[in-house]
Amino acid sequence: MKNSTIAFIGGGNMAYSLIGGLVAGDCPASNIRVADPNNETLEAMQQQFGITPFPADNPGAIAEVDAIVLAVKPQILATVTKEVGEVLQNSHGKAPLLISIAAGVRTHDIERWLGGDTQAVVRTMPNTPALLQSSATGLYANRHVSEQQKNLAESILRAVGTTAWLEEEAQLDAVTALSGSGPAYFFLFMEAMEAAAQELGLPQETARMLTLQTAFGAAKMALERPESSAELRRKVTSPGGTTEA
Repeated sequence: MKNSTIAFIGGGNMAYSLIGGLVAGDCPASNIRVADPNNETLEAMQQQFGITPFPADNPGAIAEVDAIVLAVKPQILATVTKEVGEVLQNSHGKAPLLISIAAGVRTHDIERWLGGDTQAVVRTMPNTPALLQSSATGLYANRHVSEQQKNLAESILRAVGTTAWLEEEAQLDAVTALSGSGPAYFFLFMEAMEAAAQELGLPQETARMLTLQTAFGAAKMALERPESSAELRRKVTSPGGTTEA
């Protein structure tokens, strides 16, 4: 990782989170390049992290790198990937690993936009807690990805949380439903708990504090205790007690 050069195409929130995690780890900022049409975004990243900016210069950013992270919106991914493919086809250097974090775009489409099916591609799906280095991320590699490249992809995504490799690309749909949408379900549950606590007479600030700490404590127990979630629930639910009622 210390010797790997990484180019980010796109400097949005997810790229910002990944770069922050990488720089906080063992990846030198001098090894990170970012291409984005927004100069203010690049200037802010350069000041905060020390990355090398490439204003509206995707070809310059991806020259002779080990990995390219496509961190753009799905609706412009095709255009960006085709541009990257043209650059790589005309390059005589090493073939970099391509990592897509765009939701819902299959590796088959990425390969087609690149102009062939020989490129190493990893498709991944970080979720929004990546903004706090607490993501749960699924990864899928096509057949051209080497073990060394898998290790590199995992190192990049581990900068924002935990990772899990998937054997089939279709499993990313389940990851999207579980980890991608999952935070919203927890937020909805906490929202309902806060509202119920206020209806029972607790002040808003107290209801929020107790809800957040309860959620944090429960998650911490689930992470650190060997019991399953069902077993932990049963331990809290005493027969005939207030929880069961």
